[in-house]
Amino acid sequence: MNKDSLIGFILIAVILIGYSIWMTPSKEELERRQHKLDSIAQVKRQQQLQLDSLKMLSEQQQAEPVVVADKIDDTASVFRQLSDRFGSFAAAAIGQDQSTVVTTDELTLFFSNKGGFFRQAGLNKYKTWDGQALHLFDTLHNKFDISFFSRNRIINTAGLYFEPYLNGNPVSPGQSIRIADSATFSMRLYASDEAGNRIDNQYIEYQYRIRNGEYMLKFDVVTKGMKDVIAQNTSFLNIDWQADLLQQERSVDQFNGSTIYFKHHNDEVDYLSENKADEKVIKTRVKWVSFKQRFFSASLIADDAFDNALLKVNTKESHPNPRYLRSVEAAMDVPYNPTTDQVIGFSMYIGPNSFSEMRAYKLDLERQIPLGWGFFLLGWINMYVVIPIFNWLGSYGWNYGIVILILTLIIKIILFPIAYKTYLSSARMRVLKPEIDEISAKFPKQEDAMKKQQAIMELYKKAGVNPMAGCVPMLLQLPILIAMFRFFPASIELRQQSFLWAHDLSSYDSILDLSFNIPFYGSHVSLFTLLMTASTIIYTYLNNQMMGAQSNQLPGMKTMMYIMPIMFLGLFNNYASGLSYYYLLANLITFAQMYIFRISINEEKLHRQIQENKKKPVKKSAFQKRLEEAARQRGVK
Repeated sequence: MNKDSLIGFILIAVILIGYSIWMTPSKEELERRQHKLDSIAQVKRQQQLQLDSLKMLSEQQQAEPVVVADKIDDTASVFRQLSDRFGSFAAAAIGQDQSTVVTTDELTLFFSNKGGFFRQAGLNKYKTWDGQALHLFDTLHNKFDISFFSRNRIINTAGLYFEPYLNGNPVSPGQSIRIADSATFSMRLYASDEAGNRIDNQYIEYQYRIRNGEYMLKFDVVTKGMKDVIAQNTSFLNIDWQADLLQQERSVDQFNGSTIYFKHHNDEVDYLSENKADEKVIKTRVKWVSFKQRFFSASLIADDAFDNALLKVNTKESHPNPRYLRSVEAAMDVPYNPTTDQVIGFSMYIGPNSFSEMRAYKLDLERQIPLGWGFFLLGWINMYVVIPIFNWLGSYGWNYGIVILILTLIIKIILFPIAYKTYLSSARMRVLKPEIDEISAKFPKQEDAMKKQQAIMELYKKAGVNPMAGCVPMLLQLPILIAMFRFFPASIELRQQSFLWAHDLSSYDSILDLSFNIPFYGSHVSLFTLLMTASTIIYTYLNNQMMGAQSNQLPGMKTMMYIMPIMFLGLFNNYASGLSYYYLLANLITFAQMYIFRISINEEKLHRQIQENKKKPVKKSAFQKRLEEAARQRGVK
């Protein structure tokens, strides 16, 4: 080690030691941090104790018999039993389950007076794949429950009866309400006295502020006069939201399935498995939780944040609804102060997974659309290039088959210089093929493989040809290729859009339904997929012809290039036909480009240029010169 290197290492060590000393917190700072951690831990322990108590009491109360009778002879006796179980909400435990339907241009919400939440959500501008009204949930298995302690018993709002209000005025249950502009629809859960009389200034209210023309609605939980009803040691309310999701599409996308998405507070978006049962316990704050399907979602968004969350997804073995898809469940805690009236603020997005629609709210809801967020380059390509061009073309009202065609042409034009570089590199390799064949004949033995490779590299060096020059442009195109693979199946704009024989560009285009299932292929035949596969095989053949010498050096890779389109045939047969159509167009345009390149590049002239390059002295790169200079200084010849 020379003197300069030694001084450099010493300076680095001094800087690291000084930085560590400077960044070490003082004793007072350590004490403050520890006090904060202890306070957080104490709050968490208190919440866990309350949760354990809630679960225990809930299990005990579920085991207790519920008084149900067609005729009640002893009303006072029955009410005493209800009071023992439901306390101040005994009167609210009796009622008739009815739904109040609230409609806008976009949504139809069926609010049940039992539980106060919407039992069903319909999206009016969309239909299922077979033309039926699109409802997000199974009616019998959509539950929203807030639980808390009240006089040593647990109260679950999901089993109690609320009273509907419109703009502060009571309405009769079972009505249909049409909102032309905006309105506040409320469901109130009243407390009662020991005689069962309603106490007007003591209630829990779900306020839904709904605007026509929007998929986002404001949802507030209001507590009024609950100081003497909800236990005074309550520090949080537990929210339990469960739903059974229904299948809306003809095919299920394994890369864009139904699951739960959630956003960490001031952090990234994450999700549970889309293909199997999964469960996550989040002990940090959560901004929103979303029950996401392929093209639609229902998201509960906290104005501040949930303290924590327990999320589950699973698939039930049997279900009465033939459209049943998956079951989702989210349990969250929200801070609560029982000493005063409170408004706990939320919002709910119930609508399509449209990138522009979701992105407008600046809540990262659009991260539920799988555009390749895991690899930042894919997400950027889709977000800043593909989607703006796609939306611009779609704004003209053209058929989306034409939109995809023009989008493909634009992308190919952008990639034209890269494609030209790739073809030019292949042409140079093809011109050199006779000389490479001579080198191969000169070194036929396996033990001379290294000498043959060195001779070939020396030829490339003299001719001024870089064998990797064709690979780099292809690698530059790969992110766009993958970005389109993620974009088309996730684009709701293609949903139920027909083109030629395809009835839905977001699903497969079956021209023949089989009476049997072919493993790894399916029970139908997709024409766009067949055409794409055939064009890919033709492109592979032509590309191998152009690669010349390189194709001879990699026979195994050459065979694999023919096998891969066949392997992908099974995947794309059940995938979005819009994607297969795009790849088919890309191949056809590539064929046209190859023809243009072939007639525009004179290979005889290129061969003469390479021969001239071989006569010139080989220029050494600056890096190679530095290496030789360093070796000379060390006495190495």
